[in-house]
Amino acid sequence: MTKEYKTISQISGPLIFVEKTEPVGYNELVNINLPDGTTKRGQVLDTSDDIVVVQVFEGTGGLNRDCGVRFTGETIKLPVSKDLLGRILSGAGEPLDGGPRIVPEDRLEITGAAINPYARLPPKDFIQTGISTIDGMNTLVRGQKLPIFSGSGLPHNEIALQIARQARVRGSNEPFAVVFAAMGITNEEAQYFMADFERTGALERAVVFLNLADDPAVERLITPRLALTAAEYLAYEHDMHVLVILTDITNYCEALRQMGAAREEVPGRRGYPGYMYTDLASLYERAGVVKGRKGSVTQFSILSMPGDDITHPIPDLSGYITEGQIVISRELHRKGIYPPVNVLPSLSRLMNSGIGATRTREDHKAVSDQCYAAYAEGKDLRGLVAIVGKDALSDRDKKFLEFADMFEDRFVRQGVDENRDIETTLSIGWELLAELPEAQLTRIDNKYIQKYHPAHKAKEKEGK
Repeated sequence: MTKEYKTISQISGPLIFVEKTEPVGYNELVNINLPDGTTKRGQVLDTSDDIVVVQVFEGTGGLNRDCGVRFTGETIKLPVSKDLLGRILSGAGEPLDGGPRIVPEDRLEITGAAINPYARLPPKDFIQTGISTIDGMNTLVRGQKLPIFSGSGLPHNEIALQIARQARVRGSNEPFAVVFAAMGITNEEAQYFMADFERTGALERAVVFLNLADDPAVERLITPRLALTAAEYLAYEHDMHVLVILTDITNYCEALRQMGAAREEVPGRRGYPGYMYTDLASLYERAGVVKGRKGSVTQFSILSMPGDDITHPIPDLSGYITEGQIVISRELHRKGIYPPVNVLPSLSRLMNSGIGATRTREDHKAVSDQCYAAYAEGKDLRGLVAIVGKDALSDRDKKFLEFADMFEDRFVRQGVDENRDIETTLSIGWELLAELPEAQLTRIDNKYIQKYHPAHKAKEKEGK
């Protein structure tokens, strides 16, 4: 029988302070019994000889000093089984889809175990998302962590859902699953997510966690950990390749700042806790491929940059931890281009490991580099045109200016439900590059030009 303490000395925001307890563990679960007979749940946030700080999941409304506090001796665990697939759960892991509770095969700690660096395998297998700007220019590789840097009002949720629907390991019949965790979203967004998963049938191979904006901030801190625990279970116990999509990391960090303020911690940059880097790393670093295990965990985390500021602490720290970034452009969005991915500041540091003759196609790297260079030059020329006018440009410069417009209209732009395979993406790239003089294709080996350039392919057909 556990002891009940009626020694609450202070209630501050989502926190209660309990005095004169016996030793309790960090992250230990707590039951708080109210005078009216109801019970609220909490978790130990800080513990010392004199006082224990407990964060309350359901909020501290209705609590007073007469409430009884019981320490359970357990930490938060997620009940897991393969029946998680096809389920929609709350940010605390409770069913939202009207289905029964999960009958667990096991109960796992949500903090997870750190992957030994020696046990990690280098990511190398190409994951096809069906989105040209990602597959062609910033390739996602199995086991990678690749965030999407967006801004408020931009269609990052639509992109996340499209990736969740379309992502697959190319050339493999191995089981593939998606774990989708949304943090701090509105009820309208939650309904949109659920409707889209059910409409497209993607829910059959997905596990969805939804934490709403009016749910306690404390719950927001455990939602991504529940999602990653589910992903690790499916990957390492059931040999599945799991894509984890976390949206929105900014809401998670705001909850972290709120908790830090409630604990009266000394704030770091822009009021965020000084340990935010470590906290984010504890999420991001749970992606990877482990030696001796068939499954893998790949991570797409979406964060909306406050004020579109890429130097803000959240994208800044995320960029240090992760292996690149996909940047969503407000300028392209204003032009009505979907998905508005700006390939110039975007980067996938593991791209070269996942492309090439045996994984995508031998000309992939060359086409990507040439398209990048030509588009960058075309965008620079737009600034020049604004000063001197288009007529002042040479014929060569006009070609590159036109290339930038065509690249945005044909390569970047695609439908919300348009699923392009890598061959289609590379073919569009070659069609665009064919509009440039062949002498300007300086980043492509001549053997690839002879084999894949539309003009040479047409001649080859005529010869036959």
